[in-house]
Amino acid sequence: SAEGMFNYLRKRFTSHITERSRRRARLVSKDGRCNIEFGNVEQSRFVFLVDIWTTILDLRWRYKMTIFISAFLGSWFLFGLLWYVVAYIHKDLPEFNPSINHTPCVENINGLTSAFLFSLETQVTIGYGFRCVTEQCVTAIFLLIFQSILGVIINSFMCGAILAKISRSKNRAKTITFSKNAVISKRGGKLCLLIRVANLRKSLLIGSHIYGKLLKTTITPEGETIILDQVNIEFIVDAGNENLFFISPLTIYHIIDKNSPFFHTAAETILQQDFELVVFLDGTVEATSATCQVRTSYIPEEVLWGYRFAPIVSKTKEGKYRVDFQNFSKTVAVETPHCAFCLYNEKEAKAKEKKGYDNPGFVLSETSETSDTKM
Repeated sequence: SAEGMFNYLRKRFTSHITERSRRRARLVSKDGRCNIEFGNVEQSRFVFLVDIWTTILDLRWRYKMTIFISAFLGSWFLFGLLWYVVAYIHKDLPEFNPSINHTPCVENINGLTSAFLFSLETQVTIGYGFRCVTEQCVTAIFLLIFQSILGVIINSFMCGAILAKISRSKNRAKTITFSKNAVISKRGGKLCLLIRVANLRKSLLIGSHIYGKLLKTTITPEGETIILDQVNIEFIVDAGNENLFFISPLTIYHIIDKNSPFFHTAAETILQQDFELVVFLDGTVEATSATCQVRTSYIPEEVLWGYRFAPIVSKTKEGKYRVDFQNFSKTVAVETPHCAFCLYNEKEAKAKEKKGYDNPGFVLSETSETSDTKM
């Protein structure tokens, strides 16, 4: 009915507004981009021009292509003006009415347009044969040599920048995906925080290493407030966190023990906390031997207490292993302790019940019974 539809839309709108109001600022987005800006930097922007190669590589494609086109068009037009000046000084242009026996510096340059075409032909080594330099002018010969050398430098730099931009390992990192949520449940009898990660390509990442950083605001005993204080979070898989065999999706987990910053966190209090868990995966691309880093982050609303990930790997009748990515981020509710502190207290209590205690001061003495009854 219309009333039911209206109530449904109002509920969705209210939930959307509530979610936006609760949305927290995060340093690292889900796709790995860093949300940070630098203000009042005392150093001038000239320092970025000193490292021009990195600056060019970090530019967006639209700016890079603008520089690419401008570099070639600008150099062609600049040298076209220089060729026109050489022809003008040597009086090779038609307006000077050169004699029949006059030998120009460059054949068939009649104006600025023809000078630009000759500059283009020279720098890209087209060589149509219609316009050419003669031995009449030493200046023209040196200008030809200088433009040829500069043209090679521009070609090498710009084409190398395009190739480096295309082959950057950042593009390989886009085929590594993390689960949308992290979950907390028991694994191997211990309370763990679990995250699922998958490699969407069949090519491996060599020497993969995974680790995490917990970002939160802390206050030191001296009263200093540290924003984005970093705490190391150790993630492991069953085979260890070094040299992962990353051919199928892996579930990495962090054991919430007494050394974990999540040890005093409970299911009811996790949403009230203010932290951001950043997960990093470093590895070497098998095809290019370039190192890459993949990162994502989780805020308290994205950590589900009392859930585990649904299975996604199965075996077909043909003997092949099949990965169903439809269940990649799917979670299943499971029975989970209220908090890590409660779980370890329960274990310690059960362990004490099974233990016996010896009293070294206890001595067993035997007594004989005597009858003091007299008849």
